[in-house]
Amino acid sequence: MKTINKKTNSNIAFQKWIAAVGIILFIGKLVAWKLTNSDAVFSDAMESIVNVISAFLGLYSLYLAAKPRDENHPYGHGKVEFVTSAIEGSLISIAGVMIIYEGTNSLISGKVLSKLDLGIWIIAATAIVNYIMGYISIQIGKRENSIVLISSGKHLQSDTITTLGVVISLVLVYFTKNVWIDSVVALFFGFYIMFIGYKIIRKSLSGIMDEADPEMLERLAKFLNKNRKPEWIDVHNMKIQQFGSRLHIDAHITLPWYFELRTAHDEMEEVIKLIAKNTDRTVEFNFHMDDCKPTSCAICRVDNCPVRQQAFTKKIEWNGENISQPDKHTQEN
Repeated sequence: MKTINKKTNSNIAFQKWIAAVGIILFIGKLVAWKLTNSDAVFSDAMESIVNVISAFLGLYSLYLAAKPRDENHPYGHGKVEFVTSAIEGSLISIAGVMIIYEGTNSLISGKVLSKLDLGIWIIAATAIVNYIMGYISIQIGKRENSIVLISSGKHLQSDTITTLGVVISLVLVYFTKNVWIDSVVALFFGFYIMFIGYKIIRKSLSGIMDEADPEMLERLAKFLNKNRKPEWIDVHNMKIQQFGSRLHIDAHITLPWYFELRTAHDEMEEVIKLIAKNTDRTVEFNFHMDDCKPTSCAICRVDNCPVRQQAFTKKIEWNGENISQPDKHTQEN
């Protein structure tokens, strides 16, 4: 097993900023809600509560993910990012249910709104700040491969969309005096927030359960095809797991059976280093060397092989699907 260190996790400081700004924006939205008595503003404030809780959950998860592996956690603590993201998605969905309940109740019973002009300015200001923080969070999350910062950024930007919707609804109510618009907008964004929560939960569960990532496997297969050597007869049984910002890659590589151990090991190391140099995160490898069998001859492109038992007949083009199959490739598969 070999680990290639490429980057360290430096996201905790920014997550602290997200938490601090979240608290300030939540207070601002509470003030706007008290001033306007608006269901739409209430929906925005509820989502901000989730922002604050999620920011602190993210901060805690980044702290745990940065801890080194130990006896009880041989793969490190990176999986905690998926757990906290799942909690964040659940909280978002609960906020959506609360918003739908409040909006439905107001639509039935009616509600008096006030000071909409001041509320509009306060909510608009929070939308601008949220979008900026969300954009920065996503960019840093992509650069550092942190699901916590990416999900936090997407949440902040989805909050921006809902906040802009709230601003538009307040403007419409202000000019048309149709108060029911406020409740309808709250209902719409309640369902939208629930959908965002579902997507975050779905992505988190796929990481917790080590669901295969076809896109990542496909990219890796294309890269290996482009740089493959004849001696790399076959690659199969490849699995990719994500632990926070780190990856763990298992795979089997088939090499000529007559290679000395040192030669075979050097070939395997060449494949590992090739992948590591072209991966934008820390990668831990667990590669297994297989010796070629007579059935491998038909797909083997080694020239002047001293032990070849049948002619080369077919080149296997690796792709995301076949490099993950458990068995060695033959001319039939």
